[in-house]
Amino acid sequence: MEQTQKTRGRVGHHTPRATQHRTTRSPHRRTTPASGPLHPTRKHTRTITGTVAEHTKHVRFIPLGGLEEVGRNMSMFEYENEIVIIDMGLQFPEEETPGIDFIIPNITSLIPKRKNIKGVIVTHGHYDHIGAIPYLMSKLGTDIPIYTAAFTKAIINKRQDEFPNGGKLNIITVKPGEKVRVSEHFSAEFFDADHTIPDSLSVVLSTPVGNMVYCSDLKVTRDLAGEPHQIEVYKRVGEHGIHTLFLESTNAWKPGKSVSEETVIKNLDDFFVNAKGRLIIGLFASLITRVVDIFRVAEKHGRKIVLSGFSLKNNVQIAQNLGYLKAKKDTIIPIEQISKYRDDQILVLSTGAQGEANASLNKIVTGENKNISIKKGDTIIFSSSVIPGNERPIQNLKDNLTRQGARVYQTQHIDIHSSGHGPAEDLKLVTSLIKPKFFVPIHGMYFMRAANTDLAQETGIPEQNSILLDNGQVLALTPTKAVVTQETVPTSYVMVDGLGVGDVEEVVVRDRVALSQEGMFVMIVTLDKRTGRFLKNPDIISRGFIYLKENKDIIEEVRKKIRSIISRIPHFQSVEPDYLKALLRDQVGQHIYRATKRRPMIIPVIIEV
Repeated sequence: MEQTQKTRGRVGHHTPRATQHRTTRSPHRRTTPASGPLHPTRKHTRTITGTVAEHTKHVRFIPLGGLEEVGRNMSMFEYENEIVIIDMGLQFPEEETPGIDFIIPNITSLIPKRKNIKGVIVTHGHYDHIGAIPYLMSKLGTDIPIYTAAFTKAIINKRQDEFPNGGKLNIITVKPGEKVRVSEHFSAEFFDADHTIPDSLSVVLSTPVGNMVYCSDLKVTRDLAGEPHQIEVYKRVGEHGIHTLFLESTNAWKPGKSVSEETVIKNLDDFFVNAKGRLIIGLFASLITRVVDIFRVAEKHGRKIVLSGFSLKNNVQIAQNLGYLKAKKDTIIPIEQISKYRDDQILVLSTGAQGEANASLNKIVTGENKNISIKKGDTIIFSSSVIPGNERPIQNLKDNLTRQGARVYQTQHIDIHSSGHGPAEDLKLVTSLIKPKFFVPIHGMYFMRAANTDLAQETGIPEQNSILLDNGQVLALTPTKAVVTQETVPTSYVMVDGLGVGDVEEVVVRDRVALSQEGMFVMIVTLDKRTGRFLKNPDIISRGFIYLKENKDIIEEVRKKIRSIISRIPHFQSVEPDYLKALLRDQVGQHIYRATKRRPMIIPVIIEV
């Protein structure tokens, strides 16, 4: 999700029907269309749906993820019996998916067509764009060509090594300015996109109906005065005559321009000059372009660098192997040698700036790291943006760091981070230079993408040509039209939990949410198998619902209710245990709700002796 090398290289109406939109939903997703306006109060959301005659030449664009969340990015272009896929990313879990490791795209619609898949284009090496590759390629076919740049290839292969049975991938390395024929009807020409990881690419996809530009995560490089440079590549893209621009939307709702990376490094340099003790910089492991600049500043000031975090060490090693990072021989020191140097000679680069419990920075704070502990005089710099949802763990981390005597700085205090996702003025500039006929915002929540369509219209793209899609909707592109059809494909969550992929269904997650919110209430009823009479008083177990010792009255009332229910069953009549469980679950559940106004998970256990 999160500037790459400086931009380089070259690049080579609607049928009036009611708007279609799938209903808003829980995260366990939507494959059934429901008619009605997308947002009748917003003019730009009037996306017209219709049909395209079978004989009309058209390319189908289908987002399989990334258009209703931040992450899980995956899209496909289809023409006749040829399919080109762009990215295969994962999404990190939400509050509504407890216990889940991460979520990957649903490829149910692709499985029957896997022989039609001619290639996969991967834009860059962040996990929200590559993280699902080991899971999906094993199902689609590891022989399918994957087109990507060298750094991304190395990251993909490193991750693939974690899956011994995943097979060897067929990765073809491409460079900015290079054009490849993916299939008979699809060609791809790659160009640089400034982001926060080396070798980030965008692509011009030549199709039978026109040239499509797919711009993944990007920002506009700016100098200290805020003026854009290295933007000639977008001008050259625009000279191709672009049918549709697919442009990321993560920061479309934020006004202004990107903070210059030169500004960030200048401000970080000031910390190196003024800090009397150790410097500890928390950042994303994939923020390699920032890491490269930090290495130069550290060497300038004679600081030794300690790398803390497994993924950060791996990425730095890859960057060194490929020549993106050139460090002096003695710049990086083992973490075990940190005590051999004065505090003002040390810089620690650490993962965990989002407050992740198992990440390096949190382990330093809690004392789990045996080599590094926080002490008075440490300067902590969070050189990353706050991912929505991580505010609380980050605040807890800052509190704990400060309690232990450290001084903490974030980008709110001073510009020490520049997001890899361009805000409004960046996106408007890119759109105005590419000059597409149609505009489709991608990557982000609905309000982010809606903001991006507003920006596109400010650059002169007609309202009816700015198209908002949801995951699973099908956009038919003809030489003169872009029509949202009434067809949808499945895009429900596929959840990865431990070694299980897709085996955790919605009902399981729903139960986990219920347990986390209301707890559970277990009734153990022991009966004589012959007479149906109680052999002992019903046992009650409560977890996360009520404390039994302080709610004896409620427990006794529940026991009476259980005895009353079972006493009404004729003793000469054999009772099906499942029926009895359902009876106890419903009636005891109603009784508990009347007494507490809460609905714990009711679990009856029947033991017949």
